[in-house]
Amino acid sequence: MSRKIRTDEALDRARQVATHLAPAAAKVKPLAMSSGAAARRRVHRTRAWAAPRVERTGQILEDSVAPKVSALLSSAAQRLEPGTPPHRSWRRPIAMAAATAAACAAAAAFFRHRRKPDSMTPETNADVPPAAEMGDGQTDPSTDADADMKGEARTS
Repeated sequence: MSRKIRTDEALDRARQVATHLAPAAAKVKPLAMSSGAAARRRVHRTRAWAAPRVERTGQILEDSVAPKVSALLSSAAQRLEPGTPPHRSWRRPIAMAAATAAACAAAAAFFRHRRKPDSMTPETNADVPPAAEMGDGQTDPSTDADADMKGEARTS
């Protein structure tokens, strides 16, 4: 049997069943239409009844449950958030120590230069005697030539 023959036979059989069911369908059609209309009315009434209740439930959830859920989510987010990276606290003390050392070195150099007397080397001024000592134990940096220019006399 070919495929076309089987299809034709199936169509013939479906037509026969449809002719037998047509009178029963005609009797049921008005009942189905009224049932459909009743179902649509019932769906409308159910939706009208449920809408305010769903809205009130949403308000209750928003006022009571939502803040709790929001607080839970916020605390979970805070627990998930990574901490701040470790603070590099060694940089500031090292910088302060370096600045202090530099300031101390500068102060030491300043005071050393200020206290150090200008000494003359023997090669450059061979005819000038060394500076005389003053009465308080410090040497006088001025020479005989300096004393003559100032109009002072040498006492030693």
